[in-house]
Amino acid sequence: MSIAILWPLICLAAYLIGSIPFGFLAGKLFHKKDIRSGGSGNIGATNALRQYGVKTGVAVLILDLAKGLAVALLLNKVVPGIALKFSGGIPTERFVFQLPALMVVLGHMYPVWLNFKGGKGVATAAGVFLILAPIPLFVAMLVFLIVTALSRYVSLGSICAAASLFIAEFLWNSFFLREPEFPWLSLIVALLVILKHDQNILRLLEKRENRLSFKKKDKS
Repeated sequence: MSIAILWPLICLAAYLIGSIPFGFLAGKLFHKKDIRSGGSGNIGATNALRQYGVKTGVAVLILDLAKGLAVALLLNKVVPGIALKFSGGIPTERFVFQLPALMVVLGHMYPVWLNFKGGKGVATAAGVFLILAPIPLFVAMLVFLIVTALSRYVSLGSICAAASLFIAEFLWNSFFLREPEFPWLSLIVALLVILKHDQNILRLLEKRENRLSFKKKDKS
């Protein structure tokens, strides 16, 4: 099997993993409700937290993060061996090698099972960069926590975190790595996350955005 056939299959598999809508499934299975029918209408952890409580919200957050983490781990540990075995090599261009990581984020944002209407991609992207760029991710998480704590706007925290991830990786690559590379993956992911928050940005500008709030107890 050539790399020209193998690599699209790996990217497709990553997309399908990302497309698993854990927020939607949690609502249907445990709360008998479509998560899209309430709150922000989003399938992610923040809306699950608002509608179903802490336990479900945290569970969805962990599962969405795990999708990105799993693909990034497979990309680093398993995929090179598979590619070498079947095709004699792996893509040498770094961005091409990272395409499966981008696809898992796109899968969460645009899942085929929900007519391509998914989440904002923040948690899944965090799982990816936990493996691929842990130091820049740590900076982005600090920015998220500080901005969200001060403003109580999760959307604003997510937007700032996405931008800071790219900036932090760019600076990290430029000043600390011996062979600096432009962080195309974090740039594209940051732009996608911000684009997914377009309605939130509009509501923030109009001062209509909902602040963070959630139920104290989960309802079964």
